[in-house]
Amino acid sequence: MLRRISFFALVSAIAMSMAFPAWCENSRILSGAISGYVRDGRGSPQMGAAVEILGSAVHALKVFTDDRGFYSAANIIPGTYSVKVSAPSFLPSLREKIDVRGGAKALVNVTLTTLFEAIQLVPLRGPVDDDDWKWTLRSVSNRPILRVLEDGSTVVASREGADHNLKGTVTLMAGSPSQGYGSTSDMSAGFDVERSVLSSGTLRLNGNVGYGSEPQGMPAAVLRTSYTNRFNGVFEPSVSITAFRLNSPDHTAMPGASLQALSMMTTDRVVLGDRFEVKLGSELQTIQFMGRAHAFKPFGSADFHVTPNTVIEYQFASSVPSAGLDDDSSDRLAAGLSQLSETAPRMSITGFLPAVERGRHQEVSLSQRFGKNNLQVAYYSDSFSDPVLAGVGDMTTESGAVLPDLNSGTFSYQGNNFSASGMRVVVQRKLLSDLTATLDYGYGGSLDLRQDDIQLLDARSYMRTDRHQSIAAKFSGTLPKSKTRWTASYRHSSGHPLLPVDEFNRSAGRADPYLNICLRQPIPANFLAGHMEILMDLRNLLAQGYVPVIGVDGQTVYLVQSARSVRGGVAFNF
Repeated sequence: MLRRISFFALVSAIAMSMAFPAWCENSRILSGAISGYVRDGRGSPQMGAAVEILGSAVHALKVFTDDRGFYSAANIIPGTYSVKVSAPSFLPSLREKIDVRGGAKALVNVTLTTLFEAIQLVPLRGPVDDDDWKWTLRSVSNRPILRVLEDGSTVVASREGADHNLKGTVTLMAGSPSQGYGSTSDMSAGFDVERSVLSSGTLRLNGNVGYGSEPQGMPAAVLRTSYTNRFNGVFEPSVSITAFRLNSPDHTAMPGASLQALSMMTTDRVVLGDRFEVKLGSELQTIQFMGRAHAFKPFGSADFHVTPNTVIEYQFASSVPSAGLDDDSSDRLAAGLSQLSETAPRMSITGFLPAVERGRHQEVSLSQRFGKNNLQVAYYSDSFSDPVLAGVGDMTTESGAVLPDLNSGTFSYQGNNFSASGMRVVVQRKLLSDLTATLDYGYGGSLDLRQDDIQLLDARSYMRTDRHQSIAAKFSGTLPKSKTRWTASYRHSSGHPLLPVDEFNRSAGRADPYLNICLRQPIPANFLAGHMEILMDLRNLLAQGYVPVIGVDGQTVYLVQSARSVRGGVAFNF
């Protein structure tokens, strides 16, 4: 008996000695990760989307996207997985057969599709399509593939590269612009075409041409072309070239003084693991207007993801960014309405000498997500050289102190140099699946005019930097039945600042001064391959914040943060 026990003990010891190295080898297996960006069909990042990692080695692993649409799931055992993404107002999307290797990160970018996009109308069946099978293939060839999972839920199954199709938009707009000199024409046509190049590059061409009443028959126009490439989800360099032309503001006093500008912008986004993201870039701009001027404008940001729900960010900028130019810099519905010509140089003159506005902005922010709530606290420091103020009223260039815009009845006026610092608190909550509320509070410095009933030419002598409070409320959503996308905001500032408080603000709480309403209404169009939308953009609808001054001819004109404007049009998306 003792001999038999000894034999079994010896066999067990040998088996354990053979299994121990294998166990040690398995314990050294490196885990992998899955990360990526979630965007809609127009490329806008989707914050708060739920990303589920499905596979035999994990059980209901779920993470959420941040304000840039980025998600990351770490410590995943190597194997084959599927990624399911869900977000309000979108159909769930599924990516299958994703291989995760030890010590490596799989990049999975997902484009969400709305129900309207999934059931786009297709050409009617004709005589040449008698074969049912051929007609079925043709009718669904450009649609997303709908699948039913084992749990009964419906998803949009997509493959890598499925979102690399030709996309474009043609927009016709009419109405009064509000930026002052350099704004769009009262009637304009814009276009935007995007096409994938090879497997990881994107080529984009967009522009805007005004065709209102232009002197000399030469319309204002801006053209921009850009190329972006992505390397393994780590590097994302891009380069763009923009050309801009605007006619002389007053051919009587300044004949032939047209504004022409050419700029080159380069950016590079670097993702370091699942914690750090760095974006660096610069713009070199050359301007010809009553002489020649040059401007170099660097910018950048660095994000540190402390946790999937906590982000610390540092930003630096040297010019006020244009709303709607970069889909990642703004979630405004008006981004789809804003014109590319907002990238025009911010120009002013004094004593018939032109000047380009220059700025410097530094900001440190902390963003935190609590369920359906998002909170951001930020501190910033700004400085402006030759700031451009907007005005309303009929003006000429005879004094050599203003640049009028003849189409809109607005003008640009040069303010005093100033520096200011401040803070910002933003709270955002998703009230319903199709309704989001945002509250923004800011405290900082801005230019203020302390004297009433003064001459416009003397206004610069009375401008001082004062501290102001600013509070904004913004609601955005989609009407379920009509599919109307809307945004309504109201921003009020204490006192009468001539410039918006926290002008570099591009957070979720960013809103134009006073009452603003933006609408996008889809319209079924059976005769078009894509779909059509009616656009409406109303800014400062109540005409608030107008500071009166006396013009050169003795008439009253106004300095404003934002002039009242009403613009509308139609967009064709394909």
